[in-house]
Amino acid sequence: MYDAVYVEQLNKPAVALVNENFMYDARSAASSKGLPTVRVLASAVPCECINEQIVEPIIDSMMDDIIKGLTKPLSPQEESPEQPKVEETPRIIFKGNLQEINRFFYKRGWADGLPIIPPTEEAVKEMLTGTDLPADHILGKIVPRRGKATVEKVAINAVMAGALPTYMPVLIAGVEALLDPESFFHVWGVSTGSWAPFWIFNGPIRKDLNINYSSGTLSPGNIANATIGRSMALIIKNIGGARPGIEDMGVLGNTGKYSMVMAENEEANPWGPLHVENGLHKDDSAVSLIFPNSSVPVFPGTDYDGLLNSMIHSVTRRGLTCIVLNPAHAKTLFENGWTKEEIITYITQFARVPAYRNPSYHKAALIKIPKAYRVLNEMESSPVIENPAWIRIIVAGGPGNFIGIYAGGRWPGNEWVTKKVNLPANWGSLVKKYKDVVPNYAFY
Repeated sequence: MYDAVYVEQLNKPAVALVNENFMYDARSAASSKGLPTVRVLASAVPCECINEQIVEPIIDSMMDDIIKGLTKPLSPQEESPEQPKVEETPRIIFKGNLQEINRFFYKRGWADGLPIIPPTEEAVKEMLTGTDLPADHILGKIVPRRGKATVEKVAINAVMAGALPTYMPVLIAGVEALLDPESFFHVWGVSTGSWAPFWIFNGPIRKDLNINYSSGTLSPGNIANATIGRSMALIIKNIGGARPGIEDMGVLGNTGKYSMVMAENEEANPWGPLHVENGLHKDDSAVSLIFPNSSVPVFPGTDYDGLLNSMIHSVTRRGLTCIVLNPAHAKTLFENGWTKEEIITYITQFARVPAYRNPSYHKAALIKIPKAYRVLNEMESSPVIENPAWIRIIVAGGPGNFIGIYAGGRWPGNEWVTKKVNLPANWGSLVKKYKDVVPNYAFY
């Protein structure tokens, strides 16, 4: 759709052919680019279909409409499309009890299927104590609907998610990560591939916010891990406008979109933490972001040979990949002389499959694929991961014998994104105020 809009903006006629189940998405995309009346034809060709016997009859039946769309003079509405009217929104939009408020928000499409905390004036004001930025400060416009991410809107969604004011600095850094072109959020956030944002925290902020990096770091039960990720999901939905089935066209969806947050156990990392590897100072607090859509829990051997071979047989796709070693596994590899760089090189070199089993191999279009995959014999081995720079290794998790591999895709220009977390002047007192918001379990 963006291509069709671009052609129209060059004063050239364009007609977009869109799968019939993606018409809402197409119209939203055109509207977000300021051209809601670009001509669109619904196609019955199944998604990703390459069967000519199916495709050609459908396209043949549409040719008259395609020609008509390219040659028919524009109507007055098409020449000068009416822009949506922006109505003034009152500060107080609803009054009611907790159940009524939740039903109101859910029916408006502002919730995520779970109960929300009402974003009252008082609650939002308290949330804003977590930043020195003014409420009306605009961090940027979040795709796909290019909603203005003001600090107050971030705070509103944070309240709804049940977050604490101390989370505001990391949420602001998270928005900055989404806005970074290298994150490729404009692709992963709305793709049919159901990619989920994976937020990894480093530096002193981990302990200030009690972000779990031990047993069950990605499990429910920790307010920081749960509500930071949920806040970002609501920000993506409510400010960015990525609504399921309209702009977010994930085929199966992804539970990680509720919350996929972990911190790194830097004290147990013998090689150095992620944010330093990505260019920041060790004393900085930081958030790193990639978009995986697959996770593999690997049950390896416990010696270094078993660990390494388990990893090379378990990486799953060509793209940005995070390998999570628990402290015991990191110690074993380190004490046997393996550096992080050597581990990554080993994985890149030896994680190979016959070309015909590699999704990046296509014998009919060899010249169009990366050099590493250009093999003439489909039985020849080809690498699962083309570039060692795509892999990061972090240390997190509790005792046990599992490795986590979180794998995403990669387009040219898509990289790991790491942003520094900037703290407000009142940080010490703010942390002290909320530091004891932790579960206190009974032990038997």
